[in-house]
Amino acid sequence: MTERVLLSWSGGKDSALALCELQEGGGYEIAALLTTVTANYDRVSMHGVRRVLLEQQADSLGLPLEEVFIAADTSDEEYGAKMREVLERYARGGVSAVAFGDIFLEDVRKYREERLAQVGMRALFPLWGRDTAELAHTFIDVGFQAVITCVDTQVLGRPFAGRDFDGQFLADLPSSIDPCGENGAFHSFVYNGPIFRERVLYAKGEVVLRENRFYYCDLVPVQAGQDPRGSRSAS
Repeated sequence: MTERVLLSWSGGKDSALALCELQEGGGYEIAALLTTVTANYDRVSMHGVRRVLLEQQADSLGLPLEEVFIAADTSDEEYGAKMREVLERYARGGVSAVAFGDIFLEDVRKYREERLAQVGMRALFPLWGRDTAELAHTFIDVGFQAVITCVDTQVLGRPFAGRDFDGQFLADLPSSIDPCGENGAFHSFVYNGPIFRERVLYAKGEVVLRENRFYYCDLVPVQAGQDPRGSRSAS
């Protein structure tokens, strides 16, 4: 029997790998990709990707997108209330679980499991316990393509923002940084891969510092046939 689930979707590589695992393993129907969008900026929370690119990504994947809009200064209580409202709606529609791309952070897993239990749902972790170096190389080897959209300057420098997530990127990472960025050192946007019907076109824009800590590389939507202004995504 097929189980209907939501997938917590940031647009990054771990989300894409989790989706790939769910689809290849069978037994699951993805009811929607669940994404938190910061309304003030009209961008994916933390990753800083424009909502239009998120929507193009979901369209290329052929999956519905459920966007939860929050304010930049929203409290944990407000966020929890909004998310609970969405989850309860899906639970009433027969969705029994939410899948996440988390790999090894126990406190994050516990938090998710406790929140979902409150609405009678369970959490799935398709990548849990996997070796992150192996996962990072698998992502590249199977044909996924991603760009780094955000780096935490407490652990990584500005030059990493806007780079392709490839073998050279992994080789250049300091040994103290998890290859999948599981501790929040960097975030990514996946624009192509084996589960995409077509690549999402973009051009790399400005790299800006926010909150005196995070460098964001803006990704600018590009229409087919337009000059990608140096972006490798349209090659």
